[in-house]
Amino acid sequence: MTLFIPAETKQQFNQIAKLADVIWREHYTPIIGIDQVEYMIKKFQSTETMYTQYTNGYQYFMIFYDNQLVGYLSIQKQKKKLFISKIYISKEMRGKKIGKETLLFIQKKAKDMTCNTLELGVNKNNMNAIAAYEAFGFKNKGSMVTDIGSGYIMDDYKMVKSLMDQTSNKSL
Repeated sequence: MTLFIPAETKQQFNQIAKLADVIWREHYTPIIGIDQVEYMIKKFQSTETMYTQYTNGYQYFMIFYDNQLVGYLSIQKQKKKLFISKIYISKEMRGKKIGKETLLFIQKKAKDMTCNTLELGVNKNNMNAIAAYEAFGFKNKGSMVTDIGSGYIMDDYKMVKSLMDQTSNKSL
């Protein structure tokens, strides 16, 4: 069973940061290299950074499967759009439909917040994630290249899903 628990304390964000360190090293090192992975962990996945985002309006959720912390997500309402900042699930837990349950959870949150679109950025070389988002009804809206400092960039696709078109996903 998958549970989504709001993260609100520094202790919870510390747990998330420890999990992020493992997930990022396993998953992103082959995609962007260890130097950029380490830079991005410190800049975007640290306890302090995530807690600061939380205090500035991002919602964080810890993802539990069979009472084990297996992932985390972060979202932010931006007018009528729900921006998905983070969705990360442990490697050994992939293939158990946790990702789909997470997207359904986010989609429900968006509707509860009266958002009519979901939006996220995904690395252009993260083929499994791109395929999963497309299967869930996201459309690729083109490239986004973002300078993140220290000579690094994020080379992503902007993925958008309309929640207005009920035919785009039978599970709505």
